[in-house]
Amino acid sequence: MLTIYHNPRCSKSRQTLQLLEENGQQVEVIEYLKTPLTRGQIEALLKALSVEPIEMMRIKEDEFKEQNLKGADNDTLIDAMVNTPKLIERPIVVKGDKAVIGRPPENVLSLI
Repeated sequence: MLTIYHNPRCSKSRQTLQLLEENGQQVEVIEYLKTPLTRGQIEALLKALSVEPIEMMRIKEDEFKEQNLKGADNDTLIDAMVNTPKLIERPIVVKGDKAVIGRPPENVLSLI
């Protein structure tokens, strides 16, 4: 079973979910804007992705600039993702202890 951290308003997120379903995958969908992630969940995703917090963030969002996050330390970036879920890159697909960001959507094929 795969888990997708999904924003239905995002075209890449919708395309990724469709690609998984077309490949016969059972997918648990978590709309992370409706069900915000905890700090522990974000830290687990960072570990599964093998990335630094800045690599899991939407740095072009107005909220990133408004919160003056450029050059911030990792704890500050994680706190920002907890408090402003819109800053989390999307979609993120998880299988076991591995995860990928679906940009481009084809990235998720490595999990199936």
